[in-house]
Amino acid sequence: MMGYGYAGMAMMWPWMLVWIVVGVAAIVALILLIIRLARGNSPREQWTGQHTDSARRILDQRYARGEIDHDEYQKRREMLQ
Repeated sequence: MMGYGYAGMAMMWPWMLVWIVVGVAAIVALILLIIRLARGNSPREQWTGQHTDSARRILDQRYARGEIDHDEYQKRREMLQ
């Protein structure tokens, strides 16, 4: 330990723990990003406002399945625009 003795070793353990925590946090963040991309919710949608396209798709699907009538469809479609 280049003359630092036990004090140097005592300082080594906290830094090792810091790097382990940083590594685990990076892996968790990567896994969450992969899950989000697999579901089709890209982070770009949140920043660019493209989430209205997915809302429109959901509205179209609900109308196609007959869950909402034409008046409700038109009203919600105007709200999205």
